[in-house]
Amino acid sequence: MEKFVSVEHVSMTFNTKLGSFMALKDINLTIAEGEFVALIGHSGCGKSTLLNLVAGLLQPTSGVQICAGREIVGPGPDRGVVFQNHSLLPWLTCFENVHLAVERVFGATEPKAKLRARTLKALELVQLSHAADKRPGEISGGMKQRVGIARALSMEPKVLLLDEPFGALDALTRAHLQDELLKIVAKTGSTVLMVTHDVDEAVLLSDRIVMMTNGPAATVGDIVEVNLPRPRERLALVNDGRYHLLRGRVLEFLYQKQLRPAA
Repeated sequence: MEKFVSVEHVSMTFNTKLGSFMALKDINLTIAEGEFVALIGHSGCGKSTLLNLVAGLLQPTSGVQICAGREIVGPGPDRGVVFQNHSLLPWLTCFENVHLAVERVFGATEPKAKLRARTLKALELVQLSHAADKRPGEISGGMKQRVGIARALSMEPKVLLLDEPFGALDALTRAHLQDELLKIVAKTGSTVLMVTHDVDEAVLLSDRIVMMTNGPAATVGDIVEVNLPRPRERLALVNDGRYHLLRGRVLEFLYQKQLRPAA
């Protein structure tokens, strides 16, 4: 598999009031261009830490990270991030929230008309053209998350990083946005790394599921290849034996090989 994103022997130790805490140990992970990879594991296994390392928001204690042939040394527009909290500026409209990112990345080289077109295209991609002039307080939680996705995609990142973007939503809204994400990724050909707690979400969306061992010193425990054909239809998968087999493999790892730590 060609290396587009490469995490090589990465470890992460934090200095705390109680001393050093090793969150991640010797992580090795390769993601191909256009691949959708899901990170899953129990709380505290370092999933978000690993995502933040790839985003450049953290620097590893040891190891190397590469994206599109360049070492990751900090945040950059080649990696768009969507957090569980939509992180929209409440005093700006949906259009303005997206336009802010577009202007930051392309403002020095493109005219205002092109920046506006990029912004509108991103909102159209997530089916929010009708809400362009609304502020975050005037739209639903699911719509806010779609604005966050639009803002990330508007930068035309090489990699889309998603940190449980649907985790705070109700079940129906979550399912709808999962289906929308499938369509968006198919249309854009994005390379995606997504953190999730949801086994069904991981199997539905991803090409591979990377399962993390429990922390501290968490690492990659196993990787499941999701060999389900695309495009994927949620209802069709309900009766697909391959789907249930994959789901069972992930559940077996999480609840037998990696028993939930005591509270």
